[in-house]
Amino acid sequence: MTDRDTSVHHEWLAAQRREIVDFAVASRIPESGFGWLDAAGKLSQREPIATWITARMTHVFSLAHGFGDADTAALADHGITALRGPLHDDEHGGWYSGTADTTKGAYEHAFVVLAAGSAAAMGRPGAEELLAEALDTVEKRFWEDGAGLARESWDRQWSATEEYRGANSNMHLVEAFLAAGDATGDHTWHRRALGIAENLIHEVAAAHDWRLPEHFTPNWQPILDYNSDQPQHRFRPHGSTVGHWLEWARLLVQLEAVLGTEAPDWLLGDARHLFESALDRGWNADGHPGFVYTLDWQDRPQVRARMHWVIAEAILTAAALHHRTGEDHYLRWYGTFWDYARTHHIDTDHGSWHHEVTPDGHPADSVWSGKPDAYHAYQAALLPTLPLAPAPAVLAAKRMRQAPR
Repeated sequence: MTDRDTSVHHEWLAAQRREIVDFAVASRIPESGFGWLDAAGKLSQREPIATWITARMTHVFSLAHGFGDADTAALADHGITALRGPLHDDEHGGWYSGTADTTKGAYEHAFVVLAAGSAAAMGRPGAEELLAEALDTVEKRFWEDGAGLARESWDRQWSATEEYRGANSNMHLVEAFLAAGDATGDHTWHRRALGIAENLIHEVAAAHDWRLPEHFTPNWQPILDYNSDQPQHRFRPHGSTVGHWLEWARLLVQLEAVLGTEAPDWLLGDARHLFESALDRGWNADGHPGFVYTLDWQDRPQVRARMHWVIAEAILTAAALHHRTGEDHYLRWYGTFWDYARTHHIDTDHGSWHHEVTPDGHPADSVWSGKPDAYHAYQAALLPTLPLAPAPAVLAAKRMRQAPR
């Protein structure tokens, strides 16, 4: 890309971010956080308020405020209020999975940490206290020092934990720990993120030829047949989820940047392996463009739907690897992935991105209905314009402090 091409592309990305945020604003629910939007951008009455959505929206609105994409400070504050209010368990501590589910999951707590870290970096009221409590809860309730990984979930009273461990929640804890370490200056969180990545990627994924098992026993043995009767499960589908290989690759490159001279050499090499594995096994795997959602353990497409978050993570990973290496290979794929997103996922009629499309590119809802999530699409339009470190909210805060007054 020439400097002019880059400038024009960045202007287009900024326009994308504004459009995504404009759509997401409608998710605000008074006193309760953020709700589930349907395909046209209206609140769905069928879906309860979910902590992960409220936390993701709070993160996005904090970033949008910090980067000047929209006047969303009040929306970030609304999310913090909800996370300190109705979604928080004042009696037993921690956060409910949602208004209709009092269990407490590592996945949801990861996003509470991420949201609080982003809002705290922006100086939003109550965010610093929220971040401190969320990190304390993760450390005391979820973190297992012996494994160097996190438990999956608890009941409301913290008396019973699930006989299941998951890679997905730990992956999002890596992202949350990177943001928390940058926001607080406590590098303990960076080291824990590295430990999670070493356990699940450098050991487990490498041992499975760069296919990442998602489901584990309590002592972290892979369960390859888990949910074999539920291949389209929203959060725990059977088989291997190609998009997560890409997401992990992006996080490894960011982790390397955060750690600097202390970063082990394998981070970049493993990121390359995951990216190529996703391309070789998941891209056009059924003869149609795009990444299939899941593969079985013989690399056969299992759920063929195309998810918006997968192509968003492909964009981010190609951008991160190009930023790190300067290699044209990644830049070409970055352009290919954006072409696919523009053609199949970006909804120019109603706004935001179609969350799921069929193999031939038509909107679908076999796994995901509506458009409840701005997080992946917004980051796809933001992170390629930024350095690999520090966390975007920390960088935004630094730029705001340095801006002429």
